[in-house]
Amino acid sequence: MLNIVLVEPEIPNNTGNIGRLCVGTESRLHLIKPYGFEITDKNLKRSGLDYWVHLDWKEYNNVAEWIAQIPDKSRVFLMSSHATKSIYEVTFQDEDWLVFGKESVGLSQEVLAQFENHLTIPMSKLIRSYNIANSVAFVVGEAKRQISVNKITK
Repeated sequence: MLNIVLVEPEIPNNTGNIGRLCVGTESRLHLIKPYGFEITDKNLKRSGLDYWVHLDWKEYNNVAEWIAQIPDKSRVFLMSSHATKSIYEVTFQDEDWLVFGKESVGLSQEVLAQFENHLTIPMSKLIRSYNIANSVAFVVGEAKRQISVNKITK
């Protein structure tokens, strides 16, 4: 199971879509407060459709609370459009942590400084970033592909 982390998500539709993706990929969603919406917001539930009840998710009051329960910080991967290493240059494993920042500004320097693994999703120079729900889908898809290939070749 992958761990998908959203640090201070701002848009309920994105979080709902990511929640739905987590149900479909059997991933756990970790949400770090503060949110830009109420967790009971009808838009969040609408985006997650009726899948939200099946979502394996946890929430944290702040980044420190989340970090305190991570068993292996070397398996935490932070997504940043400023990173130089691509998601295609690492080998993902079951139980990895894939971390995404808020829609408006990404991850803070304070959060980035606490982990070594910073990754980017390759993209054209014509855009500065992808939508967060699309970004999560890219990275989860690549991680799940690698994990399934590794299971077959072992």
